[in-house]
This record gives sequence, C-alpha cells and structure tokens, in this order.
Amino acid sequence: MAKILITGNEALAEAAIRAGCKQYFGYPITPQNEVPEYMSRRMPEVGGTFIQAESELAAISMVYGAAVVGERAMTSSSSPGISLMQEALSYMAGCELPAVIVNIQRGGPGLGSISASQADYFQAVKGGGHGDYKLLVYAPANLQEVVDLTVRAFDKADEYRTPVMILGDAVMGQMMEPVELPEFTRKQPDKPWALTGAKKGQPPKVIRSLFMLPGEDGMLEQHNYKLKAKYDLMAEREVMVETMQMDDAELAVVAFGTSARIAKSAIAIARGEGIKVGLIRPITLFPFPAKVIAKAAEKVAHVLVVEMNLGQMVEDVRLAVNGRVPVLFYGRPGGAILGVDDIAQAIRSNAQCGARNEACSAQQL
Repeated sequence: MAKILITGNEALAEAAIRAGCKQYFGYPITPQNEVPEYMSRRMPEVGGTFIQAESELAAISMVYGAAVVGERAMTSSSSPGISLMQEALSYMAGCELPAVIVNIQRGGPGLGSISASQADYFQAVKGGGHGDYKLLVYAPANLQEVVDLTVRAFDKADEYRTPVMILGDAVMGQMMEPVELPEFTRKQPDKPWALTGAKKGQPPKVIRSLFMLPGEDGMLEQHNYKLKAKYDLMAEREVMVETMQMDDAELAVVAFGTSARIAKSAIAIARGEGIKVGLIRPITLFPFPAKVIAKAAEKVAHVLVVEMNLGQMVEDVRLAVNGRVPVLFYGRPGGAILGVDDIAQAIRSNAQCGARNEACSAQQL
C-alpha cells in the first residue's frame, strides 16, 4: 500500500474513521485543532456525525451518550480541555463504556503554552477523575504508530469495555511523516450490553455507575473488584514496550513519546563515544512495562528517565527498579523541547557516575 505524507493530527483522525469511528464530538483548542477540522469534513463523507460542542464538558458527555448505544465514538482535546473531561471519564470507566480520548498535550499548568509537553502523564495513568479506575493509555513516538495505535485503541476499548486514551503532544500532532493508512473496518464486535431500545420478551438493560438503592449494600465494592480484575487482565496481556541496544547496556534510558524519539539520537551519539547505553520505551503507559524495567535493573548500573516535564513517569520507574540501582531524571517543563545534545550530556554524566561506582545526586543534570 502506498504511503501518504500527512500531519499527525490528520493521520490520527483518518485512522479513527477507518477504525469505524462514526461519532466525533469536540471543541477547538491548540495544538489539536486539525483533528476536529478534519473530522468536520470527513465525517459527513462516511455517514458519520460531527458536532462542535459548546465546551469540552459537552463534548465528552456526547461521547458518553454515543458509547451507551454501542457506537464507536471519539473526542480529542489538549491538556486544559482534558482536565475538564475528568468527571465524565470517571463516569465512563464506572459504566464500562468504550470510547477513545485523544490528548495532544501542551505546556501547563493552567493555560500554559501551546508547545509540546508530557506533563499530563499523572493525569492519564493515575486516573484524573475520582474513584478507583484506570484508562488504557497509548503513547506513540512516530506517526505510523499514531495510525496503528488509534485503530488498536478502538478495538481494545470494545474488547475491555473501557475508555482508552492516546497521549500525544504538540510535536506529534503538528509534524508530518509518510504513513500507511489501514483499510476500512467493515465489521465491529457485537455489543449486547448497549442500550438500543426495549425489545419484547427481553430483560431490561441498565448502564450505571451509581449503587445506592435499597438492598445494594456492597455492590459498589464488588463492582470495583470487577473493574480491578479487568485492569489486572490488561496488565497481563496489553503491555507494549520497545527496547533498543539493551543486550550489553550498562545504562538504561527510559523515555516515551517524543522524548524517546529525541533520546534515540542522543543514544547513538553516546554509543559512538563508547558508552554502553540502551533505551526502554513504554508504548503503553498503562499498563506500564514494570517487569521489563525491573529485569533491566538487574544488570545496568544506572537508569536515566527522560521526560518533557518535572518528573512524573520517573516515579513508576523507581517503583519498578525497587532500589536495585540509582534512578536519575533529566527533563524540562513548561513546553520546553529537549535537546539531543542535552540528553547526550545527561547520559555522559550518568555513565561517569557509574564508572566511579557512585550515584549521581542531582535530578536535573
């Protein structure tokens, strides 16, 4: 199949359509505006629905309604807009509703900037809304992955009856690369749970996250255990991770998304200088590849976490390493893009500490 040159936001939107998304609801916010713009043109062409909602709260509520009746639905936004959607995401997780939510991150906190950031990691993987719940979270590092993971997101949302998030950033959304687009999805899974109207002789269906009627003592607790069993199954089956040059590595760099993409160039420089460094790139942020990182910690001297924030994924890396080796951090917040030379210098500094058999003390190198 021939490849086409396209922006990340447009590639994501077209991939969603080809995955069977027929319901898109959104609200403009930079740097993801190309997604709703593209959907406004393409959705009528494929018999779908596009609505520019009056707010992010309205958009996610429309996704909720479309998911209840079994439609493949999606919304997209950027960091402040995603914050407004958290209450509804908790509701959707509680109701076990499949949908895809796209966050093309920008600098924060607050309105921040429109530059790329990875400061929404906590929000995405720890459950930004209330209650015990998780989202399946994908973090693409190139535009072909944007396409492939978007299709996968819709399939996995239906498989697990869960909201799925694609966590990108302004670099990923605005850059252009050649991609191969998938064929159109023709058949979607049956959804016997969907509210498609009462039918004679069949029991009524109810989708809810509220358990407080008489005689329902303990039902919410059991519902939480049911959700946890689903998340545990995801952790067992859905981990995606890329490793690079880890066979002889003495230093492991852990990075995701755009940071990992930049770190690959820094690792190539360091390798050219004789530094034995490799990369672990989580593709799923939940479930997190903790076992892969823990195994790497058995043979490397140091782990360096690289993120475009003040240090968020580093906490999960430290949990995975569990004190076996020092875990250091290099990052920049507020929409500042990491430089290849800066990451290479952070790698050199960590390698020197390892050669002296001592831990680097500074988090910001």
